[in-house]
Amino acid sequence: MLTQCRAAHRPRQPQLRQALECASRTVDCSNTRGASSTPGSLMAFHTARRARICGGRAGMAQMASMASSRRAARTSLPPPLSTPHGLRFFSTTFAPRQRQADAATAAASRPQPVTLPDLDKVAALVNGARDRLLSHPGVPSEGETATALRICSEAADLIMDAAVQPQLSSIDHQSDTAASTLLSLDGRKTAAAPAAADPTVDAAPRLRRAIDQISDAAYMIADEPRVFLTPQLLEQYVQIQARLGRPESLPHVLSLYASKPAPAPAPAAGGPITYKTQNPRRPSSAVGARVAATALEAALAAQNLDAAVGVIEHTYAAPAFVRAKLLRHGLLPAFVVVGVPAATYSLASKLATLQETMDTTTATSLSFAAILAYIAFTGTIGVVANTTANDQMRRVTWAPGTPLRERWLREEERAALDSVACAFGFREAHRFGEEEGTEFQALREYIMRKGMLLDQIELMEGMSS
Repeated sequence: MLTQCRAAHRPRQPQLRQALECASRTVDCSNTRGASSTPGSLMAFHTARRARICGGRAGMAQMASMASSRRAARTSLPPPLSTPHGLRFFSTTFAPRQRQADAATAAASRPQPVTLPDLDKVAALVNGARDRLLSHPGVPSEGETATALRICSEAADLIMDAAVQPQLSSIDHQSDTAASTLLSLDGRKTAAAPAAADPTVDAAPRLRRAIDQISDAAYMIADEPRVFLTPQLLEQYVQIQARLGRPESLPHVLSLYASKPAPAPAPAAGGPITYKTQNPRRPSSAVGARVAATALEAALAAQNLDAAVGVIEHTYAAPAFVRAKLLRHGLLPAFVVVGVPAATYSLASKLATLQETMDTTTATSLSFAAILAYIAFTGTIGVVANTTANDQMRRVTWAPGTPLRERWLREEERAALDSVACAFGFREAHRFGEEEGTEFQALREYIMRKGMLLDQIELMEGMSS
């Protein structure tokens, strides 16, 4: 009986192998497609059905055990990746790149070594140019004076270069940090600290000393009695002091430009030098508008109120500047006003010949009166509108009763004082008039003595007349 049962089951062994191969292929397909493509319960149902058809209960048991082992192996694997490269690629390559980027940023933010020009050599060149000019036996020419000032200008550009300024700021920061560190240490560490101090900290005093030497050399050249200041030389000097940030000497040199006696060469070799007195009220003694603006900007940038007021007093408020403006901008309108009646009479006489209702003389008189009245009324309205406009005024305005002629002639002076008030006062418009301190009160009184008002209430923000 047992032998017959075994013999009956032998022919089914090839069918059992086929079922096993079919089940393995089904499981492999399910692994390649992912766990979400074929549910585990449905796969087990199909596998048991094939095993029952192909090989009976024994084959079904083997198939079930194989499928369960396959599922266990599949669940132990990590979840499938959503991209061909997967997040694992970024996790292994992004970190080194991020570290490289951080290292590059840290290297860029690290302060570079301070490389300042040779300050001693620069000062020696400037002092040499000054000494050569001052030791001239006669009256130095304009070219020689311009050469000496150009050397000072190049030295100022070299020291105050844009690439050097950040390093100077780092030097000042290092000096402040070193001083605070020394003060915070105890006595034992303080004694050892100067030996380990940074040598670049000493560059800041040396640089300031070099700037002072260049500024003093330029001033000595301009103040030399034998040097005659021309507009080009004055512009060079103002640019040097503005580049160095030393506006203290600008008011004095601007006054010398208008009142300095002009040297005359001696008629014979070795003879005495004669000087000719200048009239500071002449229009030719006026400082140019561009030079005055540069000097005022230098004083405001240095936050020097005395220098700013002095620059205004010797430029925009000088009688020579007012006369020069009257000649440059008022001469042509004066000729137009004088020539308008003659042109009007000629036009009226031509128009009188085109009519026949009255005689030519009466028609000419009526036409002349009508045209001249129209031009006069229209021109008067334009002049009043131009001189009374206050849209350009921010804080400094004209006092009531100031003549229109004076308003037009002194408009540059008012605009300069307006810039000074805005530079030394509060920036916010709603805080105008709240400034305190002796300097600002002195500025307010100075503006009032000039026939102007600082922060007129009727024109302030939020106020109405």
